[in-house]
Amino acid sequence: MFVSAETFAVVLSAVGIVLSLGTAMLAGFAWCVRRIDAVETKLTTRIDTVETKLTTRIDTVDTKLTARIDAVETKLTNRIDAVETNLTACIDAVAEDVTELTVSVARIEGPARHLFVPGH
Repeated sequence: MFVSAETFAVVLSAVGIVLSLGTAMLAGFAWCVRRIDAVETKLTTRIDTVETKLTTRIDTVDTKLTARIDAVETKLTNRIDAVETNLTACIDAVAEDVTELTVSVARIEGPARHLFVPGH
């Protein structure tokens, strides 16, 4: 079979164009993948650094807040205990006064004293 030189040149140039375009596209895709990997590595490092800083900061704030809450709790507990002691003392004093008042009222309202014996 006989192929003309022009046909052979056209087929050969078409194959060359397809190979050139394919190689260029493959190189471009490889460059994009390499670039994405570099950006991903950079972002991962940056995110890890920020995460470490935030974790440290949150732990510090948590420690400070825990200490402050414990101090407030202790202070309130002491104040509540003092108020409870005072109220208990006041209630006991009132109870004693009420008992004495009840006895006094009972003496006043008790049976009438007979100084004179009624005559027959």
